[in-house]
Amino acid sequence: MKIVYIIDSLASKGGAERIISEKMNYLANLCDYDVSVITFYQFPEVAPNCYYLSDKVRQINLSIPSYLQYNFKYPKRLWVRWSCYNQLRKRLSETVNSITPHIIIGLGYSMADIVCKIKCKAAKIIESHEARLFTMSSLQFKQSSPLSKAYLKLYRNYYLHIIEKHADAVVTLTRRDAQEWRKAKRVEIIPNFSDMYISKLSDCESKRVIAVGRLEWQKGHDRLLDIWSIVSKTYPDWHLDIFGEGSLEMDLRNAIKKTNIKNVSIHPYTKNISIEYAHSSICVLTSRFEGFSLVLLEAMRHGLPCITFDCPYGPKELVDHEKSGFVIANNDKKQFADKLCYLIGHPTIRKQFANVGVNKALSYDINIIMNQWKELFNSLSSKKQ
Repeated sequence: MKIVYIIDSLASKGGAERIISEKMNYLANLCDYDVSVITFYQFPEVAPNCYYLSDKVRQINLSIPSYLQYNFKYPKRLWVRWSCYNQLRKRLSETVNSITPHIIIGLGYSMADIVCKIKCKAAKIIESHEARLFTMSSLQFKQSSPLSKAYLKLYRNYYLHIIEKHADAVVTLTRRDAQEWRKAKRVEIIPNFSDMYISKLSDCESKRVIAVGRLEWQKGHDRLLDIWSIVSKTYPDWHLDIFGEGSLEMDLRNAIKKTNIKNVSIHPYTKNISIEYAHSSICVLTSRFEGFSLVLLEAMRHGLPCITFDCPYGPKELVDHEKSGFVIANNDKKQFADKLCYLIGHPTIRKQFANVGVNKALSYDINIIMNQWKELFNSLSSKKQ
């Protein structure tokens, strides 16, 4: 079976890029599928892939120079943007049809409208990695002008309509997101998996709390600092370590310095994050929204109890409240701090939660999840034929 993935770039250090790379490797190496990936904004000579990709996966980089639009002011910027858009649409269609795949897969947040409108015989799947509620949402563009936000709202409605009308299937990561896509032709729920090598399980004895994620507004590290400012006063011998990179790094560092929050450190992205999980005792997630949260699954696999906000949509389906961790009402920072203090003060509970989490994480085994994908591929391919 021929499968083509379509993504803007594989050079970003994001969860979607990582999980898609692992899916392609699995299908090419273990299932003997003919797998290709087409990127449209990646220039590999200056931005190589962030995650390992098997030699059996064919990578095609269209290298559309959309960045050129920012060299010009309006209205010429709009003309350059439109030229790049048309170039992308034409070259992507030609490339897909030269491969003649059975299945093409695009991401909900990245040119899914173009992917859905490619004229070919392949079945089209769109993966919803960040939840429909936040796909093309103006919440992610807080600095935009009122006019830009108005345009974005209109474009978003059109964008989602194209997906729901033309995609043969929309795959969501959670049940709650699946409900949002009810207008689509077909909706399937296939969660992510974690195939990360486990260096060792945490013994939950270290006086360390860990947070992992891009330093962007979505991940809510500003909320985490507010919470830690409360917790650190009660437990000054505990330390918070944040691992991630992003545009808000200096803002977060300045906030730490300005408010004099104790015992917190920000570390860059690391390929050895398994070791960091194993040397921690609690994992915290303060995101404003999530598609699934690989971080929580990875932490559970390493034997860490987790505390998370009940943000849309993933965390609540991963963390069982008062069994493997705590799920806190969204943005209730005081309750979050109280529960974090409770876990810090009760090592036995930490270990009980950790055991439950390890067992639950077994249901997200790569073979279980990828068998669901293979069944979907076969179903759609048979229907098309």
